[in-house]
Amino acid sequence: MKKIGVFDSGIGGASVLTEMLKAMPNEDYLFLSDSANNPYGEKNPEELYTICKNNVDYLLSRDVKCIVIACNTASTQMANRLREEYKDTLIFAIEPAYKMVYDYAYDEPTLILATQGTIKSEQFHLLYSKYNNHKTEIIPCVGLADAIEDGDEKRIDKILNKYLSPYTDKIKNVVIGCTHYPFVKNRIVEQLGGDIKFFYGAEALTKHIKEELENRNMLENVEKSRDLSKDVEFVDTSNSEFKKKRFYEIISHYETEYNI
Repeated sequence: MKKIGVFDSGIGGASVLTEMLKAMPNEDYLFLSDSANNPYGEKNPEELYTICKNNVDYLLSRDVKCIVIACNTASTQMANRLREEYKDTLIFAIEPAYKMVYDYAYDEPTLILATQGTIKSEQFHLLYSKYNNHKTEIIPCVGLADAIEDGDEKRIDKILNKYLSPYTDKIKNVVIGCTHYPFVKNRIVEQLGGDIKFFYGAEALTKHIKEELENRNMLENVEKSRDLSKDVEFVDTSNSEFKKKRFYEIISHYETEYNI
């Protein structure tokens, strides 16, 4: 059975993969954690393109049936370019779920939390301009994805306090624009206070992937017993055993709320 290929700059894309595991439990997956090139947000466009192209080439060399870009920076900057080059490859990409605020909570104060690379991208600016509710602040959470990747709880709290403390009790909606950030949703709520609604694109992306695979007769429907160690292959470009262990811990508890 061909696998679904997924790549991210690290293990943050596990938050996308967990949604895919729920919706498509009979599939096998190959997750490429490109921690050797992390963080993507600091790369110039040509560097990032080369990195993403190498990731796609590797996954295709493993004969995956489609590719999921589980990194907002790579998606917003490189998805269209990669689709243009790899016309015969089905490429899906995560993106910030700002349209969902427009659709469901338009009149409420909103924060978009993302990396600098995502915020600087043309695709993000087009999305933001189209659905701007004029009550939105955009916060580039510098260093947060790395702190989450490393499991550094003190640094996570310090960064969240730095960026979110001015907005305590002032925000209703939070758009998650980085695949690492769902892992600290509880801490974001603690910083912001109140009843926060989160908007994250992983569920909508997964629904789209499943529909496309069904339409193309590519979805695996043969039921099987779940064994994550066999059904999900993890490859890390820096060969980090720490990241491998942390990755499997995360997806092993994908039915519970993410928390460090």
